[in-house]
Amino acid sequence: MDLVVILLLSLLCLLLLSLWKQSSGKGKLPPGPPPLPVFGNLLQLDVKNLTKSFNSLSKVYGPVFTVYFGMKPTVVLHGYEAVKEALTDLGEEFAGRGSFPVFDKLSKGHGLIFSNGKIWKETRRFSLMTLRNFGMGKRSIEDRVQEEARCIVEEFRKTNASPCDPTFILGSAPCNVICSVIFQKRFDYSDEMFLDIMERFNENVGIISSPWTQLCNAFPVLLDYFPGRYNQVLKNYDFLKSYILEKTKEHQEFLDVNNPRDLIDCFLIKMKQEKHNQQTEFTLENLAVTVFDLFVAGTETTSTTLRYALLLLLKHPEVAAKAQEEIERVIGRHRSPSMQDRSHMPYMDALVHEVQRYTDIIPNNLPHAVTRDIKFRNYVIPKGMTVITSLTSVLHDDKEFPKPNMFDPHHFLDESGNFKKSDHFMAFSTGKRSCAGESLARMELFLFLTNILQNFTLKSLVEPKNIDTTPIANGFASVPPPYQICMIPV
Repeated sequence: MDLVVILLLSLLCLLLLSLWKQSSGKGKLPPGPPPLPVFGNLLQLDVKNLTKSFNSLSKVYGPVFTVYFGMKPTVVLHGYEAVKEALTDLGEEFAGRGSFPVFDKLSKGHGLIFSNGKIWKETRRFSLMTLRNFGMGKRSIEDRVQEEARCIVEEFRKTNASPCDPTFILGSAPCNVICSVIFQKRFDYSDEMFLDIMERFNENVGIISSPWTQLCNAFPVLLDYFPGRYNQVLKNYDFLKSYILEKTKEHQEFLDVNNPRDLIDCFLIKMKQEKHNQQTEFTLENLAVTVFDLFVAGTETTSTTLRYALLLLLKHPEVAAKAQEEIERVIGRHRSPSMQDRSHMPYMDALVHEVQRYTDIIPNNLPHAVTRDIKFRNYVIPKGMTVITSLTSVLHDDKEFPKPNMFDPHHFLDESGNFKKSDHFMAFSTGKRSCAGESLARMELFLFLTNILQNFTLKSLVEPKNIDTTPIANGFASVPPPYQICMIPV
């Protein structure tokens, strides 16, 4: 009997605490739907499609509103003006990384993506400088991308026009490019370790994009007591981290401080330079997480976008045909595409942009946080508050893109057929926390897709009108449905 009373009292205290926390910020935070004790607004949100829920709430509460994930209030910014004002105009104030328990438990505050404060600033500065030194956005990295583009073509030729799942091939190419920068090596596509790494990447993205993850982010205690599939995420992460540390040991044995070969060498040299600094951010732990972040960021979003691109081209063969006509006219079939060609290929450039706009791979961006108490549109957002910026609301703005829910490269073409830039194109986010590898990803998407369309006609196993492009997961990332494709050599 005493145990029951204790449990009831504990539950009552929890409810009162929840009500107090949820009411204590009212009058300061932006408006939003009334939260329930403990659960907040979770029962009012579609955790399978938060984008849809945010769109509905914005119609009621405007472009700035508050939702409660469990007992935790989160400010949501919806629409181009609100997102731009926060991430660009007030970039420093919104440069924090918001809470994302599923990832926080992995990174433990280290690395490039989920760190904050001094460790983030130092790691990002180092990473950007090192990536530039190893050719990011330059001709030297383009040579590596072109090499992988040739490998993509060769691997698809091996299918002999038979139905194939393109997932592995399209993931291997960007992974090898980032490996060449991090490890100074590339993998053969049949390498067992490489196959294992790619499989673990794909598995983790699928799990982290599930509704279950949204629930765990709202109630982090579930990760400790009811981890479920999260155990597999941990196993995959530990495997990849161990591989990175193994490669780091190999680098330490043959390190030449006067001749760094790759990013790991540069990080190890930085560690030596700061070995007497007790507050240094350059540690083995931060190295492992930073390399992991670059590894994943340099592989997953690009490969997912490529996979989605081919699916959309199967769905819209008229778009593929028009792109191939431009490729034939500008490049022909006897030389490889280069980045110099892009300025002469407005339709292909528009196609790549439209793929990114339409697929909206990271629909709600990674969570931001404000770095100090800030007044934003007459509301007070306290320091540390998590802020979600809806990239979908920007990329699918019907004022900027007349047919936002239709795949149409003309969204990025003017009346004369010239490429048209758009400030609404935030596929890589914007501001202080924008994607560090944006220039590389742009290069890969253009060169990989151009090479594929130069060498193959894409054939679907089903009628284009019957192809469903609806993502199978839409939590952290939009994941395209699995499909088979026939690559017919031209």
